[in-house]
Amino acid sequence: MIDGLVGGRLYGEAQIRTGQNGKRFVTCKVRATAGDSETLFVNVIAFDDDVQTGLLALSDADSVALSGALTPKVWTDKNGLVKPALDMVAHGLLTAYNVRRKRAVVGGQLAEEDGADPDDPL
Repeated sequence: MIDGLVGGRLYGEAQIRTGQNGKRFVTCKVRATAGDSETLFVNVIAFDDDVQTGLLALSDADSVALSGALTPKVWTDKNGLVKPALDMVAHGLLTAYNVRRKRAVVGGQLAEEDGADPDDPL
């Protein structure tokens, strides 16, 4: 198993699904750019409640960074070209909102509108 960090933009909206065991999970796609400027799609599944909540709060094209277990894959486009892809079981999520809030907590300056406790570890 490969544990990795992927940064990119949400491609479409995150979707809530329910497994055969009745447990909820969230799926989405993230569009990332590889080093050679080629687009790479990451198929994400999240079982962690905090990650699910964060993904569902995002809109199409919002920036996101996810960490989790990666599995390399390939897929064939409609022209018959083989392209790389990744499957990820996400266990961590970071967005621009999280960064701003964490900086405020570290600096002891939570914004009034957040209404959060500065002693809260997030």
